[in-house]
Amino acid sequence: MRAMRRPTAGPPAPRAGAHPAALGVVASYVQLTKPRIVELLLVTTVPAMILAKNGLPSLWLILATLLGGAAAAGGANAINQYVDRDIDEVMHRTRRRPLPAHRIHPRRALLFGIALGAAGFAWLWTTVNLLSAVLSLSALAFYVFVYTLWLKRRSSQNIVIGGAAGAVPALVGWAAVTGRVGAPAWVLFGIVFLWTPPHFWALSMRYERDYAAAGIPMLPVVAGKDATTRQILLYSVVLVASSLVLIPVAHMGVLYAAASLLLGWRFIAGAVRLRRKGTVGAAMSLFRYSILYLSLLFGVVAVDTFAHIRL
Repeated sequence: MRAMRRPTAGPPAPRAGAHPAALGVVASYVQLTKPRIVELLLVTTVPAMILAKNGLPSLWLILATLLGGAAAAGGANAINQYVDRDIDEVMHRTRRRPLPAHRIHPRRALLFGIALGAAGFAWLWTTVNLLSAVLSLSALAFYVFVYTLWLKRRSSQNIVIGGAAGAVPALVGWAAVTGRVGAPAWVLFGIVFLWTPPHFWALSMRYERDYAAAGIPMLPVVAGKDATTRQILLYSVVLVASSLVLIPVAHMGVLYAAASLLLGWRFIAGAVRLRRKGTVGAAMSLFRYSILYLSLLFGVVAVDTFAHIRL
């Protein structure tokens, strides 16, 4: 009624919150893709491309591969959040995600994830090659159907087997350059595959109560702290050993050999510390270092490759 009594001097002014609201919707869709995880996956792609090329591939090829890989990974994460929206609502760590917070309708999130995955496949096929597109699509399918829909709620080995999806970007990067998948690419795949369990088990120790409340059989929930820290230490040792396999297979130099030993020693030391103390603080320390470890190790792969060129 007050509005009707006011004189109409012109068209109504736009609502002050309209622009921020639109930005909020965009931010929510970006959050569906889990950008931090996508970023970590792409860290393994470029060094694999450099090693495959034995130098720097064209910047266009790198950009095209990263865009397609990011779209496929983002689509897989969006579909994952659609499937897991019920347990995300239970867990304190995930309650603020777009679906449990009711910022995006579930059906729209699902369609967004499917569209993003399809776009990633089409982009890679068109701009890179069919093999890289098929590999990225296989990672999406594995993550959604094998890990999210099958293993996550049924097996304490969920993250072990499901980790294969996160290791595929190294294969995608290699295939983008060579059109095939060589032995060094499989070693890089194995490094990421073996890195995944200690990385996520350390994090799951921090959120053990959350996983228990949601009924997710993560290893700390079903096997306890002692078994979890023992498995983390075992996988850490095997991980470091696998990183050394790349030396003869890919003819890596002294720089990579020294860095892999130094970084690996620090990883195992963190796992030993967690085994002895068994505290959440030690677990999170190892979790944070594991991210740095993977980034630096793959970074050294690229640097060592360029060093070979200069010799």
